[in-house]
Amino acid sequence: MSELVLELPTDRDTRALGERIGSLLRPGDLVVLTGQLGAGKTTLTQGLARGLEVRGPITSPTFVIARVHPSLVGGPSLVHVDAYRLGGEAELDDLDLDESLEESVTVVEWGHGVADHLSPELLEVELVRSGSEDGDQQARTGILRGVGPRWSQLAAALS
Repeated sequence: MSELVLELPTDRDTRALGERIGSLLRPGDLVVLTGQLGAGKTTLTQGLARGLEVRGPITSPTFVIARVHPSLVGGPSLVHVDAYRLGGEAELDDLDLDESLEESVTVVEWGHGVADHLSPELLEVELVRSGSEDGDQQARTGILRGVGPRWSQLAAALS
Protein backbone atom coordinates (compact mmCIF):
# COMPACT_ATOMS: atom_id res chain seq x y z
CA MET A 1 0.00 0.00 0.00
CA SER A 2 1.36 3.39 -0.94
CA GLU A 3 0.45 6.63 0.81
CA LEU A 4 0.64 10.27 -0.25
CA VAL A 5 -0.16 13.22 2.04
CA LEU A 6 -1.15 16.55 0.49
CA GLU A 7 -2.06 19.87 2.08
CA LEU A 8 -5.21 21.35 0.55
CA PRO A 9 -5.51 24.94 1.83
CA THR A 10 -8.76 25.76 0.00
CA ASP A 11 -11.84 24.16 -1.54
CA ARG A 12 -10.33 25.06 -4.92
CA ASP A 13 -7.26 22.95 -4.07
CA THR A 14 -9.49 20.05 -3.06
CA ARG A 15 -11.42 20.26 -6.35
CA ALA A 16 -8.14 20.54 -8.28
CA LEU A 17 -6.82 17.36 -6.63
CA GLY A 18 -10.09 15.64 -7.53
CA GLU A 19 -9.74 16.81 -11.12
CA ARG A 20 -6.16 15.48 -11.31
CA ILE A 21 -7.29 12.12 -9.95
CA GLY A 22 -10.38 12.11 -12.20
CA SER A 23 -8.28 12.61 -15.33
CA LEU A 24 -6.39 9.41 -14.45
CA LEU A 25 -9.43 7.24 -13.69
CA ARG A 26 -10.65 4.49 -15.98
CA PRO A 27 -13.58 2.05 -16.05
CA GLY A 28 -13.57 -0.32 -13.09
CA ASP A 29 -11.80 2.06 -10.72
CA LEU A 30 -13.05 2.36 -7.14
CA VAL A 31 -12.42 5.44 -5.01
CA VAL A 32 -13.37 5.30 -1.33
CA LEU A 33 -13.69 8.65 0.45
CA THR A 34 -13.46 9.01 4.22
CA GLY A 35 -13.51 11.96 6.57
CA GLN A 36 -15.74 13.67 9.08
CA LEU A 37 -18.86 15.62 8.15
CA GLY A 38 -17.88 18.66 6.14
CA ALA A 39 -14.36 17.41 5.43
CA GLY A 40 -14.73 17.86 1.66
CA LYS A 41 -15.76 14.47 0.27
CA THR A 42 -18.37 15.95 -2.08
CA THR A 43 -16.02 18.83 -2.96
CA LEU A 44 -13.38 16.30 -4.02
CA THR A 45 -16.02 14.36 -5.98
CA GLN A 46 -16.90 17.56 -7.87
CA GLY A 47 -13.29 17.68 -9.02
CA LEU A 48 -13.31 13.98 -9.91
CA ALA A 49 -16.39 14.61 -12.05
CA ARG A 50 -14.69 17.51 -13.82
CA GLY A 51 -11.66 15.33 -14.55
CA LEU A 52 -13.89 12.54 -15.86
CA GLU A 53 -16.02 15.02 -17.83
CA VAL A 54 -19.39 13.73 -16.65
CA ARG A 55 -22.78 15.41 -16.47
CA GLY A 56 -23.51 17.26 -13.24
CA PRO A 57 -24.29 18.89 -10.98
CA ILE A 58 -22.44 16.89 -8.36
CA THR A 59 -24.16 17.09 -4.99
CA SER A 60 -24.09 14.81 -1.99
CA PRO A 61 -26.25 11.73 -2.63
CA THR A 62 -27.01 11.34 1.09
CA PHE A 63 -30.77 11.02 0.69
CA VAL A 64 -30.88 9.15 -2.63
CA ILE A 65 -27.86 6.98 -1.68
CA ALA A 66 -26.49 6.78 -5.25
CA ARG A 67 -26.42 8.86 -8.42
CA VAL A 68 -25.11 7.99 -11.87
CA HIS A 69 -23.46 10.79 -13.87
CA PRO A 70 -23.05 9.81 -17.54
CA SER A 71 -19.96 10.82 -19.47
CA LEU A 72 -20.12 13.81 -21.79
CA VAL A 73 -17.16 12.55 -23.85
CA GLY A 74 -17.71 8.80 -24.27
CA GLY A 75 -15.74 7.86 -21.15
CA PRO A 76 -16.94 5.97 -18.09
CA SER A 77 -19.92 7.11 -16.06
CA LEU A 78 -19.40 8.22 -12.48
CA VAL A 79 -21.40 6.28 -9.90
CA HIS A 80 -21.46 8.48 -6.78
CA VAL A 81 -22.56 6.67 -3.62
CA ASP A 82 -23.03 7.94 -0.08
CA ALA A 83 -22.81 5.05 2.40
CA TYR A 84 -23.43 7.25 5.47
CA ARG A 85 -26.96 5.98 6.05
CA LEU A 86 -26.23 2.38 5.06
CA GLY A 87 -26.01 -0.28 7.73
CA GLY A 88 -22.98 -2.04 6.27
CA GLU A 89 -21.76 -4.20 3.39
CA ALA A 90 -25.08 -6.02 2.93
CA GLU A 91 -27.02 -2.80 2.32
CA LEU A 92 -24.30 -1.58 -0.04
CA ASP A 93 -24.52 -4.89 -1.89
CA ASP A 94 -28.28 -4.33 -2.28
CA LEU A 95 -27.42 -1.38 -4.56
CA ASP A 96 -25.97 -3.87 -7.10
CA LEU A 97 -22.88 -1.75 -7.67
CA ASP A 98 -21.06 -4.82 -8.95
CA GLU A 99 -23.35 -4.66 -12.02
CA SER A 100 -21.82 -1.33 -13.11
CA LEU A 101 -18.42 -1.54 -11.43
CA GLU A 102 -16.47 -2.77 -14.44
CA GLU A 103 -17.66 -0.11 -16.89
CA SER A 104 -17.97 2.86 -14.50
CA VAL A 105 -15.86 4.75 -12.01
CA THR A 106 -17.40 4.22 -8.57
CA VAL A 107 -16.88 6.75 -5.77
CA VAL A 108 -18.18 5.84 -2.32
CA GLU A 109 -18.35 8.52 0.36
CA TRP A 110 -18.20 7.09 3.89
CA GLY A 111 -17.01 3.87 2.25
CA HIS A 112 -14.15 2.82 4.53
CA GLY A 113 -14.92 -0.63 5.93
CA VAL A 114 -18.10 -0.81 3.83
CA ALA A 115 -17.00 -0.67 0.18
CA ASP A 116 -13.51 -2.16 0.45
CA HIS A 117 -14.81 -5.58 -0.59
CA LEU A 118 -16.01 -4.30 -4.00
CA SER A 119 -12.54 -4.46 -5.57
CA PRO A 120 -9.11 -5.85 -4.68
CA GLU A 121 -7.64 -2.55 -5.91
CA LEU A 122 -8.89 0.83 -4.75
CA LEU A 123 -7.86 4.35 -3.94
CA GLU A 124 -8.83 5.57 -0.50
CA VAL A 125 -8.82 9.32 0.04
CA GLU A 126 -9.10 10.44 3.63
CA LEU A 127 -9.84 14.13 4.14
CA VAL A 128 -9.02 15.71 7.48
CA ARG A 129 -9.84 19.30 8.38
CA SER A 130 -6.57 20.97 9.23
CA GLY A 131 -7.42 24.61 9.80
CA SER A 132 -10.11 27.12 10.50
CA GLU A 133 -12.93 27.73 8.10
CA ASP A 134 -12.74 31.03 6.19
CA GLY A 135 -16.03 31.59 4.38
CA ASP A 136 -16.48 28.63 2.07
CA GLN A 137 -12.75 27.87 2.17
CA GLN A 138 -11.80 24.93 4.34
CA ALA A 139 -8.16 23.95 4.87
CA ARG A 140 -7.71 20.20 4.90
CA THR A 141 -5.16 17.46 4.50
CA GLY A 142 -5.71 14.76 1.91
CA ILE A 143 -4.24 11.34 2.62
CA LEU A 144 -4.27 9.08 -0.44
CA ARG A 145 -3.78 5.36 0.09
CA GLY A 146 -3.42 3.17 -2.96
CA VAL A 147 -4.27 -0.51 -2.62
CA GLY A 148 -2.89 -2.67 -5.42
CA PRO A 149 -0.31 -2.02 -8.13
CA ARG A 150 -2.53 0.26 -10.23
CA TRP A 151 -3.10 2.65 -7.38
CA SER A 152 0.52 2.66 -6.26
CA GLN A 153 1.39 4.00 -9.70
CA LEU A 154 -1.37 6.62 -9.55
CA ALA A 155 -0.17 7.88 -6.18
CA ALA A 156 3.28 8.32 -7.71
CA ALA A 157 1.73 10.24 -10.63
CA LEU A 158 0.07 12.67 -8.21
CA SER A 159 3.13 13.45 -6.09
